[in-house]
Amino acid sequence: MANHKSAIKRIRSNQAKRLRNRYQLKTTRTFIKRLKETKDKKTAEELFRKVSGMIDKLAKNNIIHKNNASNKKSKLARFVSGL
Repeated sequence: MANHKSAIKRIRSNQAKRLRNRYQLKTTRTFIKRLKETKDKKTAEELFRKVSGMIDKLAKNNIIHKNNASNKKSKLARFVSGL
């Protein structure tokens, strides 16, 4: 158990950040699944714009690696263009 006041605060803030990161990552994964299930090209393009921004935000905040984000976006872009 933490002995210092600052260490106790750090534990609390880390927990809050962890929950926020998990929420953002899970939401993005849900939108990616929704995009992959889409058959309509127009809807897919709109969803892709939204998902692309979400993925960029995850990479910017170091929730996922920037190369991972780039890889996801390129695969989704290929999927959308193939519709």
